[in-house]
Amino acid sequence: MTVKNLTVDGRDLGGDGVAAQNGRPSHHITLENLTIRGVGSEQAIVGIATNGATAWNWTIRGNTIIGAGTGMYLGNSDGANPFIAGVIERNVIRDTIGYNIEIKHQAPWPSIAGVPTGKTNTIIRNNVFTKGSNSSTGGMARPNLLLGDIPASGPGSTNGYEVYGNFFFQNPTEALFQAEGNVAFYANVLVNDSGPAVNIMRHNGSVRSIRIFGNTLVASSSGISVSGGDTAYTQSVTSNAVFAATPINAANQSANITGSYSSASTYLNNPTGPLGQLDLYPKPDTLRGTAATTTGLDALTDWNLDFNGRPRDWTIRGAYSGEGTNPGWLPRIEIKP
Repeated sequence: MTVKNLTVDGRDLGGDGVAAQNGRPSHHITLENLTIRGVGSEQAIVGIATNGATAWNWTIRGNTIIGAGTGMYLGNSDGANPFIAGVIERNVIRDTIGYNIEIKHQAPWPSIAGVPTGKTNTIIRNNVFTKGSNSSTGGMARPNLLLGDIPASGPGSTNGYEVYGNFFFQNPTEALFQAEGNVAFYANVLVNDSGPAVNIMRHNGSVRSIRIFGNTLVASSSGISVSGGDTAYTQSVTSNAVFAATPINAANQSANITGSYSSASTYLNNPTGPLGQLDLYPKPDTLRGTAATTTGLDALTDWNLDFNGRPRDWTIRGAYSGEGTNPGWLPRIEIKP
């Protein structure tokens, strides 16, 4: 089923925008080019929700969610009703109170006919995530994007996430990205002038296979932090450009270029500019090194493309392949072209 080209306005009366409900399996659903607003009366009100049903093969594409309590809430708080094999691409989620998107951790799956039991990944690509002054504080503060663990055993226990080509912009009370489980995070651009960028840590499950490569980050506190990793898996941080008070805190890191938050302008064209002029493309001869090792990366979707969708030059660190004048999109709060 496809639902597209609609405006969904909840008028802040207390209901979610789009929701899978009644416990019935929900699969092969496409939500495209929706504008969802008026679902921000409190943090628990959601733009797109699947907590009421096991969901697989959903495509959520080209939607704009404005001022929701939570932009997307996929899966359920107790690990039931897992969200499986989704594609979330080219959406704008802005000014949420809580998460822009949360995909919940997963308990062992129920036996439901049609659920893909082979290895699959959920793909989150080319989205724009941003939070503002209405963000929750204290114990209610939430990252822009949070990814929970996959099942500890049985079907789905080898699944994971591919997160690439996204623009993360500002979170005044929390990190831009938090995750556990099996995660590949690459070719993303992140800016947070009020706090941390990436926290990989245990939440409800385990930190398993983590590959963070080829991203550009500017953050006022922590850049990339990886903690609590399961030693049966590898967690690696490589070929990133990170400018933060504490650029990288990870046991397994290599071939990164790092600097202080204030030094970002030495390496990048315009890392403090307003949206539309903000430009994290590298200045000439600032982010080069020996060619990064790419062993095993070719199993990932678009692993060899940069933030602009251009072929990678693995001698350049960060999200872009090139230097000097940026040939691509200058990030702003709009659907990524």
